[in-house]
Amino acid sequence: MTQPENEILKAAQDHLWLHFTRHSAYQQAEIPTIVRGEGSYIYDIHGKRYLDGLAGLFVVQAGHGRSELAEAAAKQAQELAFFPLWSYAHPKAAELAQRLASLAPGDLNRVFFTTGGGEAVESAWKLAKQYYKLIGKPLKHKVISRQIAYHGTPQGALSITGIPAFKQMFEPLVPGSVRVPNTNYYRADEISGIKGMSPEEYGIWAADRVARAIEMEGPDTVAAVFAEPVQNAGGCFPPPAGYWQRLREICDEYDVLLVSDEVICAFGRLGTMFGGQKFDYVPDIITCAKGLTSGYSPIGAMIAHDRLFEPFKSGDQMFAHGYTFGGHPVSAAVALANLDIFEREDLLGHVTKNEPLFQATLDGLKDLPIVGDVRGSGYFWGIELVKDKTTKQTFTDEESERLLRGFLSKALFEAGLYCRADDRGDPVIQLAPPLIAGPKEFDEIGSILRNVLTEAWARL
Repeated sequence: MTQPENEILKAAQDHLWLHFTRHSAYQQAEIPTIVRGEGSYIYDIHGKRYLDGLAGLFVVQAGHGRSELAEAAAKQAQELAFFPLWSYAHPKAAELAQRLASLAPGDLNRVFFTTGGGEAVESAWKLAKQYYKLIGKPLKHKVISRQIAYHGTPQGALSITGIPAFKQMFEPLVPGSVRVPNTNYYRADEISGIKGMSPEEYGIWAADRVARAIEMEGPDTVAAVFAEPVQNAGGCFPPPAGYWQRLREICDEYDVLLVSDEVICAFGRLGTMFGGQKFDYVPDIITCAKGLTSGYSPIGAMIAHDRLFEPFKSGDQMFAHGYTFGGHPVSAAVALANLDIFEREDLLGHVTKNEPLFQATLDGLKDLPIVGDVRGSGYFWGIELVKDKTTKQTFTDEESERLLRGFLSKALFEAGLYCRADDRGDPVIQLAPPLIAGPKEFDEIGSILRNVLTEAWARL
């Protein structure tokens, strides 16, 4: 190892505070350090190659090493590196807003830029509160979200998040967030207490819990429902047929805003630009980020229905909210170049065409005794791990700790696959490769998973 490499590793060890990381794991171990990427692969500081089975963090849609995106950033930085959107515009933000409005479903034509997904969720809740005050319904401020759902780390977004362990250290949080069941059909019997429902029946049951929650809280107090097209935390819960249509009916009935949190699902992850185009619904607000630039520069956005902007069009009202780097010129330029790649290379069509093969590759692992369920959509899949396939018995906390953190995460990485082994809910492995991936990458993913999961079962 060269001296500069040693210095980088030491700097990481001594000064870097990693996100969502137990630093105790690296007291006697080197922090994995990734230095470059190419296509669907990443390389560590020692030159070892890994398949990026998580697209960074559900982000790198167009793949690593796209020189045209770096060039778009450099060109924009030379022309106008920064200017805020506080009472002024700049061309790239205006152009990107217009393009997103043209891609979004229905009349979602007003784009509020942020620098990431959590900020987009925060912005949506704040807009919902102010909007209802301005139209004479000042009590409507509460939000309903789903159990185990992750919506971000800012105080408001964290309040909406349905993972208790992530929230406990930061309470008290913003009041007014209410939780309802998610769409985990694999656990439908135990979640609902009703045995034998079809996926469609369970979807309607789960959606109706939203209606019950609105009624219990009081319709005059509820402003919005937040839900992901496919829920991330817990392991990629897709919506049963009819679920989103029922949510739309419920929100219309009670005058509640339907917010589609698409920080992960937008920009091709499901094979469509937005989730509503995959599952046939039109929300009132879309929150998005990650894949908009394929990660080459940070940006996020709240895309709102025209009617939500109406109270701000005249008079002295303003949305007293913003971010210094929201709609950054360089990020906006990169986003536009990224969307050009989507069109030129038909990434949406590529995902749609290859989705059945990706699913079949993962379904092929169901013969393993540790694999209980395979679920997801597009290039966004979860594998739930169980102790007993017949009873669906899950692992104890101690077993999950030993299995996921003690073995699986490290073993998968050492085998050449970067993905996520997670226990926010039941133990799952999540997979979301770059959208340029295809049969070769699927075979590699399947082979590594089979070998590592076979060894994991032998260790139990």
